[in-house]
Amino acid sequence: MKKKVLASILVLLCVLVGVFLVLPLFSVEEKDDGDGSEGDFFPKPPDPIELSILCAGDIMAHSSNLKAQANGDGTYDFNNNYDYVRDYIQGADVAICNIETTFPGANYTGYPAFRSPDEMAAAVAAAGFDVAGTANNHMLDSGLSGAMRTLDILRSNGLKTTGSIKESAEPRYALYEAKGVKVGVVAYTYQNTTNDRRVSINGNIAGAETASHINSFNYAYIDEDIAKVNEVVVAAREAGADIVILYYHWGEEYQQHSNQWQQYIAQQSVNTMDVDIIFGSHPHVLQEATMLYKDNWVALDSKGKEVKVENPENTPEGVTWENHRKEVPVYYSLGNFISNQRAETLNNKYTEQGVMAMVNLTFHPDTKTVTDLKMGGVTTWVDRYNSAGKLCYSIIPLDEQLDSNPVLQTSGHLNRAREAKELSYGILGIN
Repeated sequence: MKKKVLASILVLLCVLVGVFLVLPLFSVEEKDDGDGSEGDFFPKPPDPIELSILCAGDIMAHSSNLKAQANGDGTYDFNNNYDYVRDYIQGADVAICNIETTFPGANYTGYPAFRSPDEMAAAVAAAGFDVAGTANNHMLDSGLSGAMRTLDILRSNGLKTTGSIKESAEPRYALYEAKGVKVGVVAYTYQNTTNDRRVSINGNIAGAETASHINSFNYAYIDEDIAKVNEVVVAAREAGADIVILYYHWGEEYQQHSNQWQQYIAQQSVNTMDVDIIFGSHPHVLQEATMLYKDNWVALDSKGKEVKVENPENTPEGVTWENHRKEVPVYYSLGNFISNQRAETLNNKYTEQGVMAMVNLTFHPDTKTVTDLKMGGVTTWVDRYNSAGKLCYSIIPLDEQLDSNPVLQTSGHLNRAREAKELSYGILGIN
């Protein structure tokens, strides 16, 4: 009898030990969320991501630029153009530019038909640019074949492209990823205004086949064409774009203030599209930068949580409305980044100026929202000078190192650069 009782006790002890050994495997450990609270069983939301976006204006090569960058043996080198702005470009998380030339592979010329050597694309990529826009009024200067080869050359140098496509199945936007954030860039150029739907670029009618390869809009059908741009924006969002940037080639040449068309297109883009930033070029001079707004009314319950209300006129008791207004920076014209347009050639000193527009923001991966938008930028000035008997061009950042810039010490053009700095920041209206 004693043996049976002893055996029962041993069995019971074994069961109890087993329970104590197994039970921890099924227990849930309370996690500390980092602020000292207890009992938080939900994963901590991902940290916000700070992103810097840089955009430059028109990159061109007139005949004098081509001569300056020629090596004398049939090759070219454009790298020195970017020596003093390279750190800015490479320091940005996303860097965008407008390529206002073509790369046909031979017969290089400047204005009126821009045809540049491939080395120019290589220098743009080496400077640190990530996305190249091709939608502008000179995109067909080498015909359709030249426009298609331009895409090949830019892409072979590692640049994402937007503004034209090679195949109909290609997206009409670029998608670039930085810090895990996908940034979509959509570029469109104006058409010459016509009373029909034929596409005219720089005064030349583009056939249906050519027109199908380019992103363009017609002022005469602007509302209809804005809707088509929005289709591309929607497609970019559906492809995963967390942020969408529009780059419009628009406006009037040499006008230092945006016109009614630019203002209308910008506001309609903000009102009807889910876009975050708008950049612009074409006037070849700087125009003002501003912030546009889009109302976004959100219904909140008594605890401040968002709720869905089918009919705002019948808002339930306890629900309030709050305007989460969206801010969209707009830079109407970024001016010339590099060209031979200047006081000596056009009697227009404002064509020597440009800006590396800089937008800093915070992206929240959990809510897919953008906050803390800050507009800024560093204005630039193109110096043209002679060194050791050779014509040279340098893009000079009009920053705090201006007075000690080595190029300006060589050229003796410091006072011109100082004047450009004062004028350019006055036009932009930003710091």
